[in-house]
Amino acid sequence: MGSTQFDLNGKVAVVIGGNSGIGRTLALGLAEAGADVVPTARRLGQVKGVASEIEARGRRSLAITSDVTDRASLESLLQAVLTTFGRADILVNSAGYNRRAPTLDFPEAEWDRLMNTNLTGALRSCQVFGRHMIERRYGRIINIASMGSFLALYEVAAYCASKAGLASLTKSLAIEWARHGICVNAIAPGYFRTPLTEQLLSGTPRGEEVLMRTPMNRYGELSELVGAAVFLASDAASFVTGTVLAVDGGYLASGVNR
Repeated sequence: MGSTQFDLNGKVAVVIGGNSGIGRTLALGLAEAGADVVPTARRLGQVKGVASEIEARGRRSLAITSDVTDRASLESLLQAVLTTFGRADILVNSAGYNRRAPTLDFPEAEWDRLMNTNLTGALRSCQVFGRHMIERRYGRIINIASMGSFLALYEVAAYCASKAGLASLTKSLAIEWARHGICVNAIAPGYFRTPLTEQLLSGTPRGEEVLMRTPMNRYGELSELVGAAVFLASDAASFVTGTVLAVDGGYLASGVNR
């Protein structure tokens, strides 16, 4: 297999939730692999910053906001991308958030808000960009799943339910759209070093449990997610669809570790 199969030169990628964390890392990683990348989120200042970083890598970009809870904003995003680049080849759905609370008292309004962002928001963006990709008979969609897509995580039932739904949605779209030349996959990150995880896990009993259950006995670095994204976005993955690819240091394989 030649290295050119992983080359994204000439491809146009849109990363929703591309302003920070995993989304920003993947946006920059796709740019380094050769793609022109549009990072988008609700905060224009952060979006402009990431777009500038992409352009500094010699790729084209576009600074535009979007909100996955607002279908009209996603339609406007698509039109702006088509006006500037002529097409959208790759879509990464990285928008989402979490809230920890006991399920017994979890507010229904907060449940609805979380689902509307993490699951229904991904559906909206897949519908908006999927229609364009189906018309072109080419597309790569990468959703960001979670360990919570497979496992129960204490006091984050709404988040886990949303991410389990996202894994299922990924598979459903994969079998519906395969005949149109669209590959739909997801990446399920394990526990990665971010400001949020440092706060929640560093030196805490929860963090100790995570490390005990991770055979590599460390948190991942965000850069370690880039290879999976470049692979799934590239021609090297032309026969890969409906897959949820865990990048987790062995967490899902973990049974008894000591």
